[in-house]
Amino acid sequence: MSDRGIRELLEDMIEALKRIENYASGINYRSFTKDTKTQDAIVRNLEIIGEATKKIPAMIRQKNSRVPWRRMAGLRDILIHDYFGVNYEIVWGIVQNDLPAVLPLLKKIRRSTSL
Repeated sequence: MSDRGIRELLEDMIEALKRIENYASGINYRSFTKDTKTQDAIVRNLEIIGEATKKIPAMIRQKNSRVPWRRMAGLRDILIHDYFGVNYEIVWGIVQNDLPAVLPLLKKIRRSTSL
């Protein structure tokens, strides 16, 4: 495990999700595709989420299987290793359709985690 505890990793993920929510608030896909700063900010925070996900112990991930741990870690790998091939339509879809459900799940895990 890393130097950061489980609660800190969850906090990192929650903060990154809130930032993404803030960056995407009030814009549509077309605006997103024209705003490289917002693209960069969202992608960076998705990377943070994915990196923190990989450091959450398997026991916690298994106990909380409703969280798409594997998909979040996989997205991080794609964003890091295929940065010239990022499909912003997919990123936008994830931001709009998938991430909103993850935030309350992570908050619940954080509340129940004493580590």
